[in-house]
Amino acid sequence: MTAPAYLIVEMDISDPERYRQYMAEAPAVVKAFGGEYLVRGGRHETLEGDWQPHRIALLRFPSFAQAKAFYETSDYATRVKPLRDGATSFFDMVLVEGVDQPV
Repeated sequence: MTAPAYLIVEMDISDPERYRQYMAEAPAVVKAFGGEYLVRGGRHETLEGDWQPHRIALLRFPSFAQAKAFYETSDYATRVKPLRDGATSFFDMVLVEGVDQPV
């Protein structure tokens, strides 16, 4: 069994209209690679530590390889990702492999 993979994103949206253009296109590319949004904004609270995220998104993919393929695909990299340019003051993303089976 292949472990799922997760893209964890923290961002600060500085131009909501431009970001809406990005979000109008991104979900179809995410879905084409087997991905799904688990979190897209929403209420959050820091329970421990000093992290004070502005906005969080969490996406799940069937595998690390599929998540990498999504990110590196020409459709996302050359058409969709540039729609985000100027829409956020920062956009931090990390890819992490999940576990095969929950403990």
